[in-house]
Amino acid sequence: MQIVEQKKEMSRDNIIIRTSIIGIITNFLLVAFKMFVGLLSNSIAIILDAVNNLSDAMSSIITIVGTKLANKKPDKKHPMGYGRIEYLTAMIVAGLVLYAGITSLIESIKKIIHPEAPDYSTTTIVILAVAVVAKILLGRFVKSQGEKVNSSALVASGSDATFDAILSFSVLVSALIFIFSKISLEAYVGAAISLFIIKSGIGMLIETLNEILGQRADRELTQKIKKIVAGHKDVSGAYDLFVYNYGPNKHYASVHIEIPDTMTAEELDILTREIEQDVYHKTGVIMTGIGIYSYNTKDEKISALRRKIQKIVFENEFVIQIHGFYADLENKNIRFDVVLSFEIEAREGVKKITDDLKKEFPDYEFFITPDVDVSD
Repeated sequence: MQIVEQKKEMSRDNIIIRTSIIGIITNFLLVAFKMFVGLLSNSIAIILDAVNNLSDAMSSIITIVGTKLANKKPDKKHPMGYGRIEYLTAMIVAGLVLYAGITSLIESIKKIIHPEAPDYSTTTIVILAVAVVAKILLGRFVKSQGEKVNSSALVASGSDATFDAILSFSVLVSALIFIFSKISLEAYVGAAISLFIIKSGIGMLIETLNEILGQRADRELTQKIKKIVAGHKDVSGAYDLFVYNYGPNKHYASVHIEIPDTMTAEELDILTREIEQDVYHKTGVIMTGIGIYSYNTKDEKISALRRKIQKIVFENEFVIQIHGFYADLENKNIRFDVVLSFEIEAREGVKKITDDLKKEFPDYEFFITPDVDVSD
């Protein structure tokens, strides 16, 4: 299992590094051409466009460094590895995009207040047109590679390249307008595009922060895991699924399974190992723990009791699910887990359910464990 993981990681890292190097070379060439043309034509828009390309090159360098650091082997201090460094890399890239947008906006406002007439030539127009095409192709390539290997840093860099293409196209249009009408719009165009870049940078930053803070696991993945687990013999349901993200494509999970109360420890051991292997081979997710809920199979009275209790509990709108039900009629105690919505505090929800049940079953003791909806 570990060997397969390492091979996948090596292939992924190679793609990220190769794509980033292509981005670095392309952007440095564009920086050189645009800076030369911008200084020659006295165009603030073209100079800012060149600076923006320089930030893209720096983003690619940061992506390579981040990928190398994220691929460090787990150690005693970080037993789950360094995969989450990639999210920090994506945050830095987003920060550079935001910085480029703010800088462009400031310079554009300065040019609006103190305008200077640009001097465009045919060579300028051709270079700008080539830059637009180059950035569109680069943006699509980098973003597609990022989506292919699930690299948020590459996706962010690809999106940034697409924004640059829009910016370069706007500069090109303003240059053509100036050539034919002598009306200079480049400062206003630069300001409008700067706002667009700032908005995109904030969006990328928020998305990366959500990854770092921890957000709900992908619904398609969680449903697939639950289906795999519940598909095994004697498993009547999969609950309390938690998926832990330790970097792109590095997922660990734990789950509770509901099984008959007649299963032996040996049978449980075989079953849980089969589930672990099945989930890993079909999803790449490593199961770190499988908990057990047993359900009564020896008394039909308990099935009727369960249905009655479920009806009472589900009269509360904040209840999403009940599982792990087990009743001990001899000692008059009942235990189960209940999934509550985020609309109610756990302690309050459990008290309300307990009070409802006590009205119908005053002689019974209830042990209710609250859960939250984290995987659906």
